[in-house]
Amino acid sequence: MPLAGRRILVVEDEYFLADDIGETLRTLGAEIAGPVGHLEDAVEILRDGSVLDAAVLDVNLRTGMIFPIARELRARQVPFVFTTGYDRISIISEFQNVLLLEKPIDLAAMARKLTALIDNPRI
Repeated sequence: MPLAGRRILVVEDEYFLADDIGETLRTLGAEIAGPVGHLEDAVEILRDGSVLDAAVLDVNLRTGMIFPIARELRARQVPFVFTTGYDRISIISEFQNVLLLEKPIDLAAMARKLTALIDNPRI
């Protein structure tokens, strides 16, 4: 199980997609923080003091853009990927180097890429 013992934050405001992402990662052994669909809920998870090994972040939530969460994860050196239905142009310049998965997401490919990112955060 490539993600055994890993805790992954999932921030996605589309309920069924969030559930699918969580289930895919759980199948690979991960513990899921969330999934949550609001910035405020993601902030609570960041503040609860628990360790995060990685994150899957929807760029545009109903409650705002995900960039404050991405900034905090980067400061903590937690690797993450973005998901979006929009073009890369929706990503601010500070995060242009972050792996972007366009919706609809290939969940198996997402899991492989996230696993590789956890194993080698410099990818």
